[in-house]
Parts: sequence; structure tokens; C-alpha cells
Amino acid sequence: MEAKELESPAPTYHFIPEAGQPGEVNGSVSPHRTTESMQLKKEISLLNGVSLVVGNMIGSGIFVSPKGVLVYTASYGLSLVVWVIGGLFSVVGALCYAELGTTITKSGASYAYILEAFGGFIAFIRLWASLLIVEPTSQAIIAITFANYIIQPSFPTCDPPYMACRLIAAACICLLTFVNCAYVKWGTCVQDVFTYAKVLALIAIIVMGLIQLCQGWDTLNFVTEEIKNPERNLPLAIGISMPIVTLIYILTNVAYYTVLSMSDVLGSDAVAVTFADQTFGIFSWTIPIAVALSCFGGLNASIFASSRLFFVGSREGHLPDLLSMIHIERFTPIPALLFNCTMALIYLTVEDVFLLINYFSFSYWFFVGLSVAGQLYLRWKEPKRPRPLKLSLVFPIVFCICSLFLVIVPLYGDTINSLIGIGIAFSGVPIYFLCVYLPESRRPPFVRNVLAAVTKVTQQICFCVLTELDVAEERNVERKTD
Repeated sequence: MEAKELESPAPTYHFIPEAGQPGEVNGSVSPHRTTESMQLKKEISLLNGVSLVVGNMIGSGIFVSPKGVLVYTASYGLSLVVWVIGGLFSVVGALCYAELGTTITKSGASYAYILEAFGGFIAFIRLWASLLIVEPTSQAIIAITFANYIIQPSFPTCDPPYMACRLIAAACICLLTFVNCAYVKWGTCVQDVFTYAKVLALIAIIVMGLIQLCQGWDTLNFVTEEIKNPERNLPLAIGISMPIVTLIYILTNVAYYTVLSMSDVLGSDAVAVTFADQTFGIFSWTIPIAVALSCFGGLNASIFASSRLFFVGSREGHLPDLLSMIHIERFTPIPALLFNCTMALIYLTVEDVFLLINYFSFSYWFFVGLSVAGQLYLRWKEPKRPRPLKLSLVFPIVFCICSLFLVIVPLYGDTINSLIGIGIAFSGVPIYFLCVYLPESRRPPFVRNVLAAVTKVTQQICFCVLTELDVAEERNVERKTD
């Protein structure tokens, strides 16, 4: 919906009319709520922000697959250098996103920044790729990994049943969706607890390695509008979390390399589990549980962030209106969360879901690099725009060059999968022209009627309404659809 002045402090609840009926119908749904505007509330503190970034960046990978780097470097020393370079690259990217997030104070991360810099069409293609494959595939894979590790102790000598893993994964996605639908604070509390748990598990590995020796940085930008004092807390949370994550990754690998031989690392499917078998004794069972907890926290962060991406996409007119609705009492984007849950559950039914991850490496780095290129473009186009955090141009230029490298390498080394990923992204072109570019009056009546019916039912079931944009921040912002 368009940004506009609020005429009074009382909230205005917006209901979608039936197809063919005139405009917007305003009416108060709850007589008890008279002072709060219908917006997502700023409930994410500095500590919550640090937990979101750390929790999303430290997934199951550090427990499971450090051998991936070692396979190609064939050297402990060189593999540590690669980890350090990767950490520095992430820090540069996070700093660029900190400037973007404090300059463009909208949720949605790279989608919002591409929208601001390059317009609606490219932003929609980025949103379409995330909606169709990136977010649901990632969440399905994290949930399956969680299920595998949580159930593995019950099947020590064989693989766990396929259907049992998928059902546990589905239950995990549904549980976290419910938690995030209930209250924003519930979601952030879950994130805090499970981030602490995974960090403690990694600290235990690091300490054990020392004894043997003598062992997704853009997440917060998806929820910028819900951060308390974002100009201060967004860059501060990134500045605190990035050194923590980089140090933990490097020290954890040092611990692995101290205890395990190269053949042990290369021959292990889960390096942390092999490490625990040799050092933790009767407590070795704790590491598989730690991997599961890590996946649980990472999945929560992903659900939290991606639902806001779909929420913002709907608010900008790129997705159906119902996805930008929030509960009138809880102020959570329930329709966007349920949509995200449905997409992830659909991908759980795909047996070879792990293969799908190969399709979006190219498009992911292309759009991340494009969002930082937008930072350079806006520096040139709007040099006087207020920027609470203003970096040297060296940072975005270096990041764009590295992103270009990460786009070219998969295109050359894995051409078929990269082309499939490009095809998936550009399958959104006809959808954009049919459902976004065309005026609503010229869109197929069947589509309009179905959307109106679904929207009405969703409002009745979820007790949700459209939101008011933050007047102080959005007064001069126009919808960026071309």
C-alpha cells in the first residue's frame, strides 16, 4: 500500500474488498486497540540482532564439512588461510550492508536495496528467485539435516528411515513457524537460546583442542524496520557478530586439525562427530545434538528473515496484498510466515532436494553483488543523501570484484546448473508483466477473483489486516514498480 499521512493516532484497519468493488474499506476490528498504528513493531534489540547474525552464519557446516576446504587445499596451513580470507570477505560484505541498511531503512535486505537503486523489474526477479527456490530449498535442507542428527542416535548402525526424517523436518518447520506467528519476542528468544547453545558447543570443541595441543551476514538487513534504533544497532550488531563468527570458525578448525589427522578429516562425513569420538569420551553424543540445535537455530533465523522478505515484496506491490498483512493483536506477519512454511514443506517432498542448492549459487551472488553495486550507484546519483555510516569506496568496490569472481567461477565450472538457475530466475519475467506491470484492471479476472477470495478467507482465519507504513520514514517514498 502507498505511504501516506495518518489522520489520527487511532489505527486504521484495511480490508481487501471483493473483486470489482471500489477501493479500500476502512473499519475498526477491535474496539480495544485505539492508540497503536498497524505496523511491525521495533522489538529487535542489539543482543537479538547479534544472535540473529551469529545464529544464521554458524549453521551445521562448521560441524559437518570443514573437509570441503581441505580437499582442495591439501594443507592445514593453506586451508586456514582460506578460512581467514573468507572471514575478511564476509566482514567487507557486512560493512557494505551496514551502510546500506542505515541509508535505506527498509526491511528486505538486497531486495530493498536493488529496488531503491535499479527499480522494480530487477528487484522482482531477485524476489522471484528467493521465493521459488533459494529460501524454501535452504530451509528444507536445514530441517532435513536437523532431523538426521536428532534421530541418528536411535539408529547407530544404519541410516534413519527416510519418512521419519522428513516428518521430523516438517514438524520442525511447522513448530518454528508457529513460534514466529505467535510473537516476535518468542522468535527472538528461541534465536538467542539456540545461538548460545551452538556457540557453547563450539567453545567446548575449541577448549578440547587447546587441551590436546598443551580446539548469513545479511540476516539483520531483512528485518531493519523491526530493529530498535537501527542507525546505531544495525552496524553495531554486525560489528560485534562478525569478529565473533570469524574467530569461532578459525579456532574450531585449528582444534580439528590439532586432534585429527588429514586422513581422518577427509574420511569423515561429520568432522565434529569424529572429533568428539576421539576427545569427548562418553560425552561424544553431545556433538550430534549440538549439530541439531545449530540447525534448529539457523532454521529459525531463516524463517524469521525470509517471511519479512515476502512481507516487504507484497508491500511494494510485487506479491499479493495478503502477504503484507499482520495480526491486529500480535503484530506478526502471519500470512507471510504461513506462505514461507508452505513453500518449505513442498520442497520437503522432493527426494533430491539437496541437488537444488546447486541451482542458485550463481543467482545468489549475482544479486548480492548487484545490491552493493547499487550502493556505488546511489553514492553517484544521490551524493547528498544522509548516510549515518559512510564507508570508503574501497569496501564496495572490493566486494563487487569478489562477487563478480563468485558469479563467473560457477558459470564456468558448473555451467549447466548455473544456466538452470538463471532460467529459474528469469521464469519470473512473464509473471512480472502479467501480475505487476499490467494495471490491475487489465489483469485476468479469474486471477483477481481467486486472489480476492483467498485474501478474504486469510483475513478471517488469521485476523490480519494491511499495515500502515511508518510515516516518519516512508512519507516521501514512492512504490518502485516500473
